[in-house]
Amino acid sequence: MNNNPSLEPNSEYTTRLENRRSLVAIEAAKYRQVGIVRIVFLIFAAAILLRVVTAAHTRIGYWLIPVVIISLILIGIHQQIFKQQKRFERAAKFYERGIARLAGNWIGVGNAGESYRNALHPYAEDMDIFGRGSLYELLCSARTRAGEDTLAAWLMAPASMEEINLRQQAIEELKPKLDLREDLALLGEDLRAGINPAALSAWSKTPALLSSKLGRAGALILCALAIITLVVAVFTESLLPFYGVLIADAALALYWREKVMQVVNSLEPAARDLKLLAQILQRIEQEQFSSEKLVRLRASLDTAGKSPSQQIAQLHSLAAWLEARRNQIGRVLTAPFLWVTNLAFAIEAWRLNSGAKVEAWIAAVGEIEALCALANYAYEHPHDPYAEIIAGEMIFAGEEIGHPLIPENRVVRTDIRLDQKLSLLVVSGSNMSGKSTLLRTIGMNAVLALAGAPVRAQRLQISPLNLGASIRIQDNLQAGASLFYAEITRLRQLMEMTKEPLPLLFVIDEILHGTNSHDRRIGADAVLRGLIQRGAMGLVTTHDLALTNIVAELGTLAKNVHLEDHLENGRMTFDYVLREGIVKKSNAIELMRSVGLEV
Repeated sequence: MNNNPSLEPNSEYTTRLENRRSLVAIEAAKYRQVGIVRIVFLIFAAAILLRVVTAAHTRIGYWLIPVVIISLILIGIHQQIFKQQKRFERAAKFYERGIARLAGNWIGVGNAGESYRNALHPYAEDMDIFGRGSLYELLCSARTRAGEDTLAAWLMAPASMEEINLRQQAIEELKPKLDLREDLALLGEDLRAGINPAALSAWSKTPALLSSKLGRAGALILCALAIITLVVAVFTESLLPFYGVLIADAALALYWREKVMQVVNSLEPAARDLKLLAQILQRIEQEQFSSEKLVRLRASLDTAGKSPSQQIAQLHSLAAWLEARRNQIGRVLTAPFLWVTNLAFAIEAWRLNSGAKVEAWIAAVGEIEALCALANYAYEHPHDPYAEIIAGEMIFAGEEIGHPLIPENRVVRTDIRLDQKLSLLVVSGSNMSGKSTLLRTIGMNAVLALAGAPVRAQRLQISPLNLGASIRIQDNLQAGASLFYAEITRLRQLMEMTKEPLPLLFVIDEILHGTNSHDRRIGADAVLRGLIQRGAMGLVTTHDLALTNIVAELGTLAKNVHLEDHLENGRMTFDYVLREGIVKKSNAIELMRSVGLEV
């Protein structure tokens, strides 16, 4: 397998897709061939049975033994071929999805992160971080809930300058490791994100309920005695010793019953898909890294004795054995051997030995999965650079910056610079000219940069910042909050963010558009002036050209820029190019006429 894929993702994905499809065809052919052989042996076995029954040739019946053995072996081979075929089919789908992303056909097929949506977050809703067609859906490839949670957290809060640099180095190292990302994507068959990291971590740190060595020894001794007395009963037909052990079993089981059930019931919600976690740990344990962050994460998985994957696999086995108690027949058959009691003691022994390490293992898996997701994005966008993190000054300076969710062949790029000398851009423009998209372009690239990911730009310099936005503001009928009230509440939130240690980068669309022109002019002037005076910088868009006068009042700290439309052959077109100055015309009347309104 190619361990050094080229940085031309479409070519590499296509090559690997063709390879996986050919492997699917090979395994399918094998599956058919083994199936035919199984049928032949089945016919052979039926012929032998018929011969034995009709001709009473008992010696011929001995041929059934090798036939049955070979048939069982063929069943095992058949199942393995089927699993391998399904694995290659999933691999093919992995590369099909990659090709679809490169073509811009990814919306609605990935994990949209709906559970992370929060209307109170200062920018997540406005920047399309979560939801259908969101940045999260484009990025997320995590297999565990821990990986999903980590990626979501990185997109919702800026990292420190040191952490950003460490993530950038780790992402660059993971970028060519396509085999690793493929393997992680295929683990656990059709399982996805079943691991509940909070429940598993909480369970692992809970004090043990069954720590009595004497009690565990007694349960094991009674289990052994039950087996011995049962064997004796078979050969001697004396069940009295076995009955005596059953009485002792019942007494011990009754004594420990309450704590045993607490152990069993507490494990169940925490033990979902432990097999997947064990498989992911095992795959990560096979990798060797060189970047500082990945070396540190990998070192957190090094333990004396059994590896984390082996220890988690052991807990998975214990949880799987517990399933026998759900079957009524299984419960009766296992009761004489104190099955559940012995398993509960074994689970508690596992928790005492390994429980304290589980949280660190899950955290390491979550971070590595999040880094792999960002590395996959970096691999698929080889021309997107990492942001330069600038210390000691407030700056956002992007050259040829574009919207990350728009396909590269359609994205319009522009230059933007904000710093302590020029802190405010007032963006005027006609309807549909791209003002909101411009704000999201700034915000999304800030989110990517401050998460450590590549950005859609020729170059981006950014200092550690907080991001705040007021773009997609909605009223709330249930809470009795109007659109205007929702907007001023968000503006108050942005003002409060200026008190935090990091400076604020704000993007505000159609500021105070829910009120009249007079109040809007006074309110917008006060809000923007307050933000700038408190050390924030950002962009604000407006249809109300009267608001552009604030630039004259703020002097060199502010500048007017605009987006406009053009009328070509009777059709309105937009070039989405940012120009200096105030927009000179409006298109509202023309747009109303274009939809059939008589104006």
